[in-house]
Amino acid sequence: MRLENKVALITGSANGKQGELMGFGGACAWKFANEGAKVMLADIDEKAGLATLKELQEAGFEVDFIKLDVTNESSWTKAVESTVSKFGKIDILVNNAGTALTNTLDQTTEADWDAQMNVHAKGSFFGIKHVVPIMKENGGGSIVNLSSINGLVGSPTSTAYHVAKGGVRLLTKSAAIQYAKFSIRVNSVHPGYAETPMTEPLFNTSDSLGSRLSRVPMGRLGTADEIAMGILFLASDESSFMTGSELVMDGGMTAQ
Repeated sequence: MRLENKVALITGSANGKQGELMGFGGACAWKFANEGAKVMLADIDEKAGLATLKELQEAGFEVDFIKLDVTNESSWTKAVESTVSKFGKIDILVNNAGTALTNTLDQTTEADWDAQMNVHAKGSFFGIKHVVPIMKENGGGSIVNLSSINGLVGSPTSTAYHVAKGGVRLLTKSAAIQYAKFSIRVNSVHPGYAETPMTEPLFNTSDSLGSRLSRVPMGRLGTADEIAMGILFLASDESSFMTGSELVMDGGMTAQ
């Protein structure tokens, strides 16, 4: 029970149905609940979120769902207020919501650019901004931001995604320094190539998958469950002396 008596708000957590391909947020919801946390699922996909909620509740866990558009500040205000109203506090925030875009720089439109910045960087900013006051009242907390190996290195494509995830990386460090004195820890997770509903369309041909796996020393994709284990570690008190840190989970890709 590594998260006993803790309350977690997890964005991008709609895809968590058993027997189906889960996203990082859905896998986190199950792990957090199994470790004793009360969990607020938050996602813009209400249908999938309610389906995941139903399975978690039927399994006996104390969970709820709220529709959240992470790019909208008033939506964040409602989500945080609803979580506190339901569970009394927030100890853990996982900023996981995200979208993928593989355009090169010259292919990227202004709308593409803004969408990536809004979902990843602005969404994480809003989450931290509105959860920190609650965590100050609690006497501390843990915030885990999902960046990516694309926030550490470049690639031939995905320009706006790289920049947005790089922004999440440095937002994490800035917030970590600002809130350490309040016992609020802020860390980032940097997954490599992993199989999720978001990435499945990118890996659906042998050529696209093979080119990626050729860069991974372990020779395989990661799983949502594996990434969720790293997020769980950062959310728990086991990582109590970590803040502003980067947890890279990429099968060795960026070690080269």
